Amino acid sequence: MKTCDWLVVGGGLAGSALGYELRRAGFSVLLLEQAEGYPPPNTATNCSYGGIAYWSGTTPLMQQLCREGIELHRTLSAELDGDTEYRELNLLLTIDPDRDPQAVAEAYCKMETVPTLVDKATARELESLLNLDAISGVLVVKHGHVSPEAIVQTYQQAFLRLGGEICHEQVTEFLQSETDSTRYHEVKTAAANRYFAENVVVCAGGLSRSLLRKAGLAVRLYATIAELIELPPGEIQLRSIVMPAELKRFELEAAAAAADSLWDEPNQEIAPAILDAGVVQFRNGRIRIGQISRVFSDPLVPTESLGGEQAMRQAIGRLIPVLKDQPGQWRSCPVAFSCDRLPLVGAIPGQTGIQVFSGFGNPFAILPPLARRFAHHAAGQPDPLLLQVSPDRFQRSMQSSFPKEVSASTQANSA
Repeated sequence: MKTCDWLVVGGGLAGSALGYELRRAGFSVLLLEQAEGYPPPNTATNCSYGGIAYWSGTTPLMQQLCREGIELHRTLSAELDGDTEYRELNLLLTIDPDRDPQAVAEAYCKMETVPTLVDKATARELESLLNLDAISGVLVVKHGHVSPEAIVQTYQQAFLRLGGEICHEQVTEFLQSETDSTRYHEVKTAAANRYFAENVVVCAGGLSRSLLRKAGLAVRLYATIAELIELPPGEIQLRSIVMPAELKRFELEAAAAAADSLWDEPNQEIAPAILDAGVVQFRNGRIRIGQISRVFSDPLVPTESLGGEQAMRQAIGRLIPVLKDQPGQWRSCPVAFSCDRLPLVGAIPGQTGIQVFSGFGNPFAILPPLARRFAHHAAGQPDPLLLQVSPDRFQRSMQSSFPKEVSASTQANSA
């Protein structure tokens, strides 16, 4: 029988960062991830842009976390003794031709750093591949960026050097048991192994809700199915990250979360799909084009035959024509979100020792500092900030409210 202080379920960015921070705080930690790789395939980390929207906070909570996040990123490679490929680039937020640039820019006025509105000629200077007929203007702001694969790998390698353990097994069941007069949680895997821990934390991203439901636990956590196309390194060189100024994803998430009763029914499409046309190039030259977001009650439903690749190529082709017909690989993954665009971090109401760490709308900016805060809190340093992202906030909502992020925020750009 294998026991530990903390059992972390999920090996993407969330589980890797949290496992590292808990081990760094002195706990014995076992990380369970069903697939091998950095990061595992078909995870949100594997399908993400890697953007760090540290400038986009509109509430004191988000502004504080974003400031902590960017400070951490700037020293994280040295701390982890590995290269996260951190850098800062221009983010160009494109405004559609039929939209008033001034009106769109007004929606960004509450951001920690307000993007600068520039005309089409200046936009062309910043990104020479941009089709000026496809825009009426552009908002520009400095944006952090990492390689999702590199940061997960550096977190996991640092975790292993500290004495953490990783097992590649699929979790199938949570149970509660008594061992040596101490209350432990038992986790069973598809390999018929049993693991025991004083605390279990679920960091399974878009699969977290369905995994917890198997244990009879309900959380207000949902998932979109994100689709993108990855292009291999080639001769095309982008100068900037390009994303839409008016994201549709937030409206989709709001509509999907409002239909809470449908999420536990089989074969339900919760809301119509949306497309936010964007593109990012990584340091090694590969390019990711996206993204379509779909909402089904089953986060693993196949979507490759639904025409997403052609739709994304058409949309990005209008903005950056040279990319439209470039060879690339379609891929998809489930991406977790909550009903108020804040993550769920902490104990599940009514449970002892089962926690959740998921639903990050701006993961690369706020997840690393929240992982550190979580570990310090677990080690006996109470952190009042964590109350604002605790899963029980929905039960407390009748007594107090937590401000939502402004809908123009580009948190989704970093998913």
